[in-house]
Amino acid sequence: MKSTALLAAVAAGTAGLAARDLLQKQHSLKRNFPVVANARYLLERIGPELRQYIVTSNDEERPFSRDQRAWVYASSKKENNYVGFGTDNDVERVEGYPILKHRTFSDVAAPTSTHHGEETPLPSAKVLGGPRGRRHAFRPQSVVNISGMSFGSLSANAIHALNEGARLAGAMHCTGEGSLSPHHRQGGDLIFQIGTAYFGCRDEDGNFDLEILKEVVASAPVRAIEIKLSQGAKPGLGGMLPAAKISDEIAETRGIPQGVDCASPSRHTEFHDVDSMLDFVEVVADATGLPVGIKSAVGDMDFWEDLAAAMADGERGVDFIVIDGGEGGTGAAPLVFSDAVAMPFRLAFTRVYAVFARAGLTDRVTWVGSGKLGLPENALVAFALGCDMVHVAREAMLAVGCIQAQKCHTDHCPTGVATQNPWLSRGLDPTLKASRVDNYIRTLRRDLLKVSEACGVWHPGLLTVDDVELLLGNRKATPLGEVYDYEPGWGALSDEDAAAIIEIMSQTAPTEDDEDLPVTSPHG
Repeated sequence: MKSTALLAAVAAGTAGLAARDLLQKQHSLKRNFPVVANARYLLERIGPELRQYIVTSNDEERPFSRDQRAWVYASSKKENNYVGFGTDNDVERVEGYPILKHRTFSDVAAPTSTHHGEETPLPSAKVLGGPRGRRHAFRPQSVVNISGMSFGSLSANAIHALNEGARLAGAMHCTGEGSLSPHHRQGGDLIFQIGTAYFGCRDEDGNFDLEILKEVVASAPVRAIEIKLSQGAKPGLGGMLPAAKISDEIAETRGIPQGVDCASPSRHTEFHDVDSMLDFVEVVADATGLPVGIKSAVGDMDFWEDLAAAMADGERGVDFIVIDGGEGGTGAAPLVFSDAVAMPFRLAFTRVYAVFARAGLTDRVTWVGSGKLGLPENALVAFALGCDMVHVAREAMLAVGCIQAQKCHTDHCPTGVATQNPWLSRGLDPTLKASRVDNYIRTLRRDLLKVSEACGVWHPGLLTVDDVELLLGNRKATPLGEVYDYEPGWGALSDEDAAAIIEIMSQTAPTEDDEDLPVTSPHG
């Protein structure tokens, strides 16, 4: 009897679905093939998930392969993130595959224990704001920090977890252009980002207000200020936060009204060229005492040539430059911007770095890389090219539970990371996920340190382009500096900065592994 009733219910439901499909006119496939055509749309909807778990190989998927995601997940849970049976990367045929060159003999040795080095501090080799004498110049205590992702784009619980994780790991957390929310106040050091809409530091008319900025940065552990010119996800394009997503809390945090769409312009209104931008930088730095830098994707090079020329006399200048690769992308964007606008990180960074190197200005700037640099291999190449720190975004999202569902732009993120839906975001436990962010950052720093030591140096900032080669399948390997036209000495620290970081690391780096096996003398 129950079976008959169940079959009748299924038949009735199928008949209803067929009737709906036959009568509707929006989908010709459904009209011609009622009921069956729905399977096609269902498969299309869950296609990314099917490919993610069934179809693709471990190293095939983009933007992050299964192997890369698995490494982040295991690292964040402090599980075994080692691999066995060799690499499954296609090193025999792929072009541009990086190889780091270890040294056979060195006075610096990497401990072999799985978790050894996670407690070792890995500070920046440069003092942020030091060259320009900022009142609150400081040496960042972590070369790995969390990139800008706004409250509004990410959920309250995700922001909470990221900031608390940054505190636990001794890292910094960039607010993103959505201003400094209550969820950023979990004790982690902050970089306050000023975007084109001046959220959190604007008056009622939407204009920049220096006094409001001073109040905001004084109310929290803000260590630096980042002026966002553009980002890898949507370079040269502003943003839109629909009215439906603007809660009371978001409106108060950003200083915007409710009930209307909130648009971020594509360009700043407080300055219009390099000269006025540097004036703005100096005004903000003088008022706050904080190091002030810029974040930008890279397209036309005239801006960078003009900036280097304007900084040459030493009267004005940015304290740090964040280069965001075009392959970056926490922000929702039109497909063409994600795919085809702005250069990928390695091209972008090397072109800008070369401009400043020719002008003799690289030592005055702390260089920060962003754009899939939360993976050890990519980060190490960035350090060899001249980066002093890396900012991570999507990898940090993976650490708090992101499964790369690619629903960020829909407000339907199934793991509660990139959504304002209360039901979805409640699934993200900020305390648990904060611990995972902490574990991930420590593990990444550990791997950066271990590989640096294997290459015979104390710190990843001491790596140079001579330590890396790029493969052309198994036919040829080209030195990194040759690929990007580096001149001798480019990408290397100044003698002063190198001596300072060697002194720091030689006092703090581990000299023996957990099994108390002797290693080479740490004096190098």
